[in-house]
Order: sequence, then C-alpha cells, then structure tokens
Amino acid sequence: MKSKTSLLLTLAALLLLPLAALQAEVPMRGDDPAQTGVFTISLSDIRVRDPFILAEDGTYYLYAQGGNRARKDSADFGIEVYRSRDLVHWSEPKQVFARPKEGFWGKPPIWAPEVHKLDGAYFLFATMAGRAGGRGTQILRSESPEGPFVVLGEQANTPPEQRCLDGTPWIDTDGTHWMIYCHEWLQIKDGGMLAVKMSKDWSTRLGEPITLFHASQAPWVRPHPKPETYVTDGPFLHRMKNGKLLMIWSSFVKGHGYGVGQAISKSGSVAGPWMHLEKPLVGGGGEDGGHSMIFRDFSGELLLAFHQPNGGSLERPKIYRLKEENDALVLNGALLPTKPLSSSRPNP
Repeated sequence: MKSKTSLLLTLAALLLLPLAALQAEVPMRGDDPAQTGVFTISLSDIRVRDPFILAEDGTYYLYAQGGNRARKDSADFGIEVYRSRDLVHWSEPKQVFARPKEGFWGKPPIWAPEVHKLDGAYFLFATMAGRAGGRGTQILRSESPEGPFVVLGEQANTPPEQRCLDGTPWIDTDGTHWMIYCHEWLQIKDGGMLAVKMSKDWSTRLGEPITLFHASQAPWVRPHPKPETYVTDGPFLHRMKNGKLLMIWSSFVKGHGYGVGQAISKSGSVAGPWMHLEKPLVGGGGEDGGHSMIFRDFSGELLLAFHQPNGGSLERPKIYRLKEENDALVLNGALLPTKPLSSSRPNP
C-alpha cells in the first residue's frame, strides 16, 4: 500500500515540474513596478509641498495634502498617500483622511501631513486652520499606513492660544513622549521652536510647552517676509549613530531662497539646550528647497526628502542620500532613478 502511494506521489510531482518551470520563467507581476499597471507615476509627476515618506513592510508611502495635486492648496481634499516599491515608480494617490464636515474644529488648508509608526499604531500629524487663534496641529490614529485615520481629541493638540504648525513626535531615551512644533512668526514675529510632553497614546498634552529656540538664533537664517520677522518650519529629529540628537528644520537662508538647517541638543534630549550649525544643510547655494524629513530605504541607507523649489506650484519631492560626519549630516548625492519611467502623464 505504501509503495503504491509513493508511486502516485512521484508521478504527481513529475507532472507538476513543467508548470513550476514555466512559473519560474515568468516574473511575478510586482517584481517590476513599471510593468504592474499600478506604479505608473514618476516622482517628478507629483506636486508635493512638505513631503513625508514612511518606509513600511516593503512599501514606501508618500503623504501629501490633496490640494497639492490640484494646484489649489486651500481646497478641502483631505490627505492622500502615494505608494512605491522602489522610490522611482509611484501609484495614483489614495485618500487616507477626509475632514469631518460636522463637529470638527479643523478647516482647510491642511498642511504638512506626516505619518509615524509609534507603539504599534500609525499616527498622522497635520496642520489645519479653523481656530480663533489660528492654525494648529491635529494628531490622528490608524491601524494601517493607508488609513482611514481617526481624529484624537475634540480640539487641536497644540495649545489653543498659540498659532502653531508642523507638529512632529519624538520619544526620548527615558520614554518621554514629546511633540515638537513651530510657534508661527505671524503671531510672535521671531518664530519659535517649541516642545510639549504628550500622553503615551498621543491624545493629550501634559503640562506647559517649553521653548527650544527662536529662528533668529540660527546663524544661517535671514529675516523674511518682513525685515523684523523670522520663520520656523518643519522640525524633524534624528538620533545619530554617535548618540547625538539632531534636529533639521527650515527657514529662509541668507542670500536667497528657502533651506534646511541643523541643530544639536547638548543634553541629548528634546529639552536641549540646542546649538545651531553655522551653514545650512540645503540652501547654501540658493537651491530654494526645504521642509525636509529623514528616513531609511530598505537597504538601510539614510535619505533626506524635501520639496524644491519653494513656490510657483512647481514643488516636487527631492530625495538625497545622507551620511553622518562627526556631529552633522552631509548630503551625499541625489538618489537617481536606476530605470527612469517613460511617461506622457502631464504634471498634475
């Protein structure tokens, strides 16, 4: 009986061999993103201000406010995500957050959405208008990087008396949860970089915010758009291999245009004090690009994403390689597509 069963199994295996060989010769429909019919957009096709990329489970997620695509940043189009397998070929956008029309404080425009995986869930930080005091940052939560994202709390997560934008999270080595954000120059002239402790579920502020620095303290920053005003934009924190805590953030650089600077915490924690590097990371040559963030690709390489130029509805996401040298980040060349996508799709 055993002999007969073994013979039948052997014959079945021999019959399946040609099919297996055929499958081995045909690439899986996903091995080449350009051929899938899903990832049909090149990075230069996508208009995004304040780009943010999350790398998760073999997919890169690029978040943007929906109005960017329509060249109408004040439009009420929510927040969208583009997907990619290789940072070269991208999908059409999918909406991950639609603003509730009733019972929600936030109004368009929506700025600078960023998504972080924290404590096993995905948290979206976005700036919205609609408060009596001006803009504020709202935190939202989802079980998936593709949403839908649900609002945490009934009010903005930044203080109501402050006109705020560009909130971003950080968890210090002692487990303290922080939200770092910008106190806008429109309210205080010399834009501030502030931080406030947050509850473990990111829903509630704990205590009063602290001021980390003001824009005018950075040697690379120039006043803009008025002679007495200084802008703070887009903070993002990064722990260096040597243990130092570094912040990148944006303002208007001396000479011309928008740029990205670096500051280092002398204490190694969010509370600082913070020391500014002399020269900007981006913008020293008049590149006019900024509001950046840092991520690693799936090979572990450190990358910087930012938008360039800084206006004219021409903004596009740029990705550059980064390397750590002593206590600073250094640009290490643009991340160039290895197989450029031929597309007749017009810019949105």
